[in-house]
Amino acid sequence: MINAQTFINRFEQYCPQWLAEEGDPVGLQIGTLNKPIQRVMMTLDVRPEVVEEAIAKKIDLLIAKHPPIFRPIKQLTTDEPQEKMYTDLLKHDIAVYAAHTNMDIIWDGLNDWFCERLGVQVENYLVKTHEVGYKKLAVYLPVEDATIMREALANAGAGQLGEYSGASFTSVGQGRFTPSQQAHPAIGTSGKAEKVQEAKVEVVFPETIEKTILQVMRENHPYEEIAYDLFSIDAPAQSFGLGRVGTLPKQLDLTAFIEKVKIALQVDDLRVVVPPQLTEPRVQRIAICGGSGEKFYPSALKQGADVYITGDLYYHTAQDMQSAGLIAIDPGHYIESLCKEKFVEKFESWKQEEQWDLDFFVSETNTNPFQFH
Repeated sequence: MINAQTFINRFEQYCPQWLAEEGDPVGLQIGTLNKPIQRVMMTLDVRPEVVEEAIAKKIDLLIAKHPPIFRPIKQLTTDEPQEKMYTDLLKHDIAVYAAHTNMDIIWDGLNDWFCERLGVQVENYLVKTHEVGYKKLAVYLPVEDATIMREALANAGAGQLGEYSGASFTSVGQGRFTPSQQAHPAIGTSGKAEKVQEAKVEVVFPETIEKTILQVMRENHPYEEIAYDLFSIDAPAQSFGLGRVGTLPKQLDLTAFIEKVKIALQVDDLRVVVPPQLTEPRVQRIAICGGSGEKFYPSALKQGADVYITGDLYYHTAQDMQSAGLIAIDPGHYIESLCKEKFVEKFESWKQEEQWDLDFFVSETNTNPFQFH
C-alpha cells in the first residue's frame, strides 16, 4: 500500500493546483492524505449517493471534479443528507480531493477529451488564464549521488519538455573545498583541502514549482552546504487557458453536427441556439468549454467559431448569442462526467509506471439532476 500523498503528488504533476482559477477551492477537501491507501474512486460530484457507493466499495480516496465544499459550510449536522455525508466520509476515513478548473485548463485535459470525441483538431484555448516562465537549476554533487538527484527532481516535476519528461543534462568535473573546523563534512576532513569527482546535474522547470524543486534538491543532497546555480531562462513561456477552439476535418450541416454531438457526448437531448439570419447553417470551426462557460462566448466569436458548445446557458445570454450570429449548443453540465473514465485510464497507466498496488474505480452513480421527457 502506498501513502495517499504519494498518489496525489503524481496527480499534481499532471494536474497542478496552481492552474486552478483564483478562488477555486481545489485540493484536499475532507480527511487526510497522510495515510496508506488501497482503493481510489473517481467521481464528477460528491453527493450522498456517491458517498454510499464509496462506503460500499471500501474506498480510501475519492477524487472529484466538483469540490464538495464549494461554499463555506455554515453548520455541520446529521439531519440533512448533504451535511450528513461529510460526517459519513470522516467516519469511514474516506479522504476527498478535488480538481476543478485546473482539470479544465491542463493540456490533455477535459476540454481536449471533448474535442477528441467530436473529432475536432485543437488549435488553441478559448480564454487565456496562465502564462508560466521557466527556470534552470544546476546542482553540484558527488557522481555516485547524481542518479538519485535526477530521479527525485524528475518526480517533483522538473525536466518536463513538451511530450518528454525527466529531461536533464549531467557533466562531470572536479569539485574542490576545504571544510572549516566547525564543519561536519560528508566527504573530507576538517581543515584539509579536498578534491572530489563531482557531477553537475542541470534541469529546467516551471517557475511555479521552484519552492518544491529546491526542497527536493536539499532533501536528496549529501552535503551540508550545497553549491547550485538557479536562474531564469529565455525559453518561451508556456500558456494555458480554459476551453478549446479547433476545426472539424470537413464542414457539416448543423443537423448532422448536432447528431454527432449527441453521440460523442452521450446525451439524448440538448438545447440549440440558432441565429434567425442563418437559414442553412453549416459548421466547421468549433469552440467548446465544459461546465458553465457562457460568459466566454465573445472569445468564441473573436476566434471565428461557427458554433460554441457549453452548458447551463442563461436565457438572455442565448439571445445575445443569437444577435451576435453565433450558434450555441448546450448539452448540459453533466457531460463533464467523461472525466471519470478518462482519469481512471490515467491512473491505471501511472500504476504500471510506478508499480503501485492500487485498485481504481469509476463511480457508477449518475449525479445528473435533470431528466428529459
